[in-house]
Amino acid sequence: MIVLGFVFAALIGLSLGLLGGGGSILTVPVLVYVLGFAAKPAIAMSLPVVGVTSLIGAGLHWRHGNVRVGTAFLFGAFAMVGAYGGARLAMFVSGAAQLVILAIVMLAAAVSMLRGRREEPVERAKPPRVGLIAPVALAVGALTGLVGIGGGFLVVPALALLARVPMREAVGTSLLVIALNSAAGFAGYVGTVPIDWTFLAGFAAVAVLGALVGTMLVRRVPVAALRRGFAVFLVIIGAFVLYMNRGVLTGSMSSSDTMPRGRPAVSS
Repeated sequence: MIVLGFVFAALIGLSLGLLGGGGSILTVPVLVYVLGFAAKPAIAMSLPVVGVTSLIGAGLHWRHGNVRVGTAFLFGAFAMVGAYGGARLAMFVSGAAQLVILAIVMLAAAVSMLRGRREEPVERAKPPRVGLIAPVALAVGALTGLVGIGGGFLVVPALALLARVPMREAVGTSLLVIALNSAAGFAGYVGTVPIDWTFLAGFAAVAVLGALVGTMLVRRVPVAALRRGFAVFLVIIGAFVLYMNRGVLTGSMSSSDTMPRGRPAVSS
């Protein structure tokens, strides 16, 4: 199962490189249902994977002038507070409930991917809506810390609508925001859940290699069709996660609350 898990890590990175985001949302389901981690350690360990791959992507976008560093740190400062708070809040939420929230987010992300991104004119004469940036960034960050996702499908439109960033730059800037978010969220989990550091380093390294390969292949594949197919896949996985944790909705114990804690069973 470890080998299969690393295959999925490569596919997660590959999807990130090809699609510019979205793939990291599969990290938690892979860690839980393929590798046997409990929900909370899986969510905690997903954050460095999300953060490192997003940082690599941000670097590639920055080389092409598509990252507004100042805007990223403005949005990211509030989002980091939310991410750390979300991670601490997670200590009071069951792992099954976290997975249910994740499944709902996956379905929302799938809808966002199916709709696609529209390049809309930016009203440069108007200043950024700073008063709205703070609460939105805090909310996005809290979601990152709570369920271990990058939240690019939320960050990108927020940057475009609230910070007046053109869509192309919003995508690159969002990756830097996600990296900052993920670092803060992970900091909130360290010391509260068991972390398999050796496994985490290997999983993240494979995901980064996959992302680099995906970036090189992006001009050779039909990305629009791939995005639609991936969205359908997200719907399937989201529905599966909801089904596996249906006990949260019925009030009975969920299978994810009885899964082994810490290291995956195959490595113990």
